[in-house]
Amino acid sequence: MSSAHTKTEHGHADHNYLNHGSGIWSWMTTLDHKRIGLMYFATVATLFLIGGFFALGIRLHLAKFGAEPLLDPDTYNKFMTFHGAIMVFMVIIPGIPAFLGNFVLPIQLGAKDVAFPRLNLASYYIFIAGALIAASSMIFNQVDTGWTFYTPYSTAKTSNGVILLVLGAFTMGFSSILTGLNFIVTTHKLRAPGMTMDRIPLMIWALYSTSIIQILATPILAITLLLIGAEKTLGVGIFDPDLGGDPVLFQHFFWFYSHPAVYIMILPAMGVISELITAFSKKTIFGYRAIAYSSVAIAAVSFLVWGHHMFVSGQSTLAGIVFSIITMFVGVPTAIKLFNWISTMYRGTVTFEAPMLFALGFMFLFTIGGLTGVFLASTGMDVHFHDTYFVVAHFHYVMVGGTLMALMGGIYYWFPKMFGRMTSDLGGRISWVLIFTGFNVTFFPQFVLGAMGMPRRYFDYLPEYTNLNQISTVGSWLIGLGFLVGLITIIHGIFKGEKASDNPWGAKTLEWQTSSPPPHENFTTTPTVTAGPYDFR
Repeated sequence: MSSAHTKTEHGHADHNYLNHGSGIWSWMTTLDHKRIGLMYFATVATLFLIGGFFALGIRLHLAKFGAEPLLDPDTYNKFMTFHGAIMVFMVIIPGIPAFLGNFVLPIQLGAKDVAFPRLNLASYYIFIAGALIAASSMIFNQVDTGWTFYTPYSTAKTSNGVILLVLGAFTMGFSSILTGLNFIVTTHKLRAPGMTMDRIPLMIWALYSTSIIQILATPILAITLLLIGAEKTLGVGIFDPDLGGDPVLFQHFFWFYSHPAVYIMILPAMGVISELITAFSKKTIFGYRAIAYSSVAIAAVSFLVWGHHMFVSGQSTLAGIVFSIITMFVGVPTAIKLFNWISTMYRGTVTFEAPMLFALGFMFLFTIGGLTGVFLASTGMDVHFHDTYFVVAHFHYVMVGGTLMALMGGIYYWFPKMFGRMTSDLGGRISWVLIFTGFNVTFFPQFVLGAMGMPRRYFDYLPEYTNLNQISTVGSWLIGLGFLVGLITIIHGIFKGEKASDNPWGAKTLEWQTSSPPPHENFTTTPTVTAGPYDFR
């Protein structure tokens, strides 16, 4: 889909979406998907800093550097709850789809905007409302249940702050559903002339598959959270055994959403990596259809594996075997992506700018996360590893090592298109070194701690776990420093970065065929597509 294959005119650099309207009100009422994407970015980045504060507090407490513990048991449980709830529901789930997806999806399709611009703006304010409701639980009746809200503790034994937190998550679910609906309709109805489904970029395939999960799975979580509120306020016996309920039923409901939610987090990241690998290898993507269809396959299989969270919850041996086999099957479409990315780099003209480093970091860390997932999918091993730090390490290698690595790579990659300026490549590389090193120093020792038997979520631990916990804490400081360097690099790029050309990376997808930053309507004339998205020939 090079400029030779795409009939379009460049927008005027002096008139773009950033200066299309002036003042804060023009941003607050904008219907421009690009501005809405940047507002999501600012919101998610702020929430990420808050969630990161709780994470550093947890790690500092567990290091036991002082004679007295940093946190008392109740405060520790609250830190753990807010860290998990903020990072999962307010950062990682909306991070790539709502921010990068909103910005690039219409431009990559050759569209002027999403199908429902007003609904898109409403989705943002619904997300803000949900985040504020959930954040209010930090002030009023703080929650200590953990981010999974397991019953019967969350309904019978803890504060009414649970109602505020689950109501916030319930509200943010509507934002997720409406965004997914918008993306699906946009993909089907607003593609540029000549852009068939086998010509859309792999980022679009990933966002499309993610949107299917958002629409089908999120209502399950919403109903579950409503049932918690009903049981806690009305005394309806659904999950509490004292009222005739079944707490294991909550686990089924929660994980039926929350395991597909893992792929809401990781599928968009895989889409970003597909874009980065081909752009910085200067080579047509290897196995386009295999990567595209593997995204849909992952979305489909994600609804069939929730039981692997419940191997020790009393389900039958047969159910455990079935869930184990299906869980391992997820590795097939995932491996298809990984091997095709490696094949794309093979004999390509690979360069190692900051976005590509984050892509390679993703491949390394996500592979470790995926392989350790096979351990946990084996029922015999999971009995020993369940609820230990092995699970914590696995989860973070997938979610942080995967999703946040891809998010950082995507920010550096599309930054010139967003702001018309370049970030410092040296700053990006330094942030990558710190995050990548710190991540492995933080979480690899936790695999060892889990194998040694250290339970997760505990306020205290046995003396033999001290050294590895202190190493893990030092790593968390490196991660924090890495993201701080990344933030400084981004802010410097916005105000002081050198002017970017329309296509600084030499990429082939449609967003690089318009000006940087793009005009309000994305293209001055509608592009016509006559080739695939990665035609480097």
